[in-house]
Amino acid sequence: MKPESYIQKAYRCILQNDFDEALRWFEQAIAANPGDAEVHYRCSITYGRSNKLGMAIIHAEEAVRLQPDKPEYGVHLQHIKAAELVQRARKMVENRKDVTKTELYQAISHLKSAVAMDPLYAQAYVWLALVYSELDEHALAISTLKEVIALYPQESGLQYIMEELKQRLRSYLQDSASD
Repeated sequence: MKPESYIQKAYRCILQNDFDEALRWFEQAIAANPGDAEVHYRCSITYGRSNKLGMAIIHAEEAVRLQPDKPEYGVHLQHIKAAELVQRARKMVENRKDVTKTELYQAISHLKSAVAMDPLYAQAYVWLALVYSELDEHALAISTLKEVIALYPQESGLQYIMEELKQRLRSYLQDSASD
C-alpha cells in the first residue's frame, strides 16, 4: 500500500474519533516513508490529542529534524514539551495531601518552563497559579492568573479560579491576623 493510502485511512479514523486506529495508520505510513516530516508532524498531533505525549515529542522532534525550516513544526514541538511539563507537574501535586514543599517548588519549576516554552498555553498558567497558592504565595498566584486572563478574557472558568484564589488570600490574611 502507498503511504498516501495509510494517511487517508488515518484521517478517516480521526473523523470517527478513533485516534488509536489513526495512530496505527500513521505509524504504517511512517514505516513506508520514514523521511516524510509532514506525516511525523500529523502523527505527533494525533499522539498529543491522545495524551501520549512521549510519542508526540518523538515524532515532533523527528519532523523538526527532517524539515527544520517549517516553523509550525517547531511551535508544535514546544507546545507538546510544555504539555508534558504541565502533566509532570500535575502528577506531582494533584489529589495529594502529602505534597512536600520541595515537590511544590519542583512543580513550579516545571510550570515556569512550560510557560516559557509556550506562552499561550493556558493550563500552564492556571496550574502555576494553583501551586503558588498552595505555597501561600497568593500575590504570585493572582498575578499569574491575571496574565492568562489577559490572554483569554472570554474564558469564564478563569474568573471562577480567580475568585477562589482571592478567597484563599482572604482566609490566609484572616488566619495570619488571628495568630
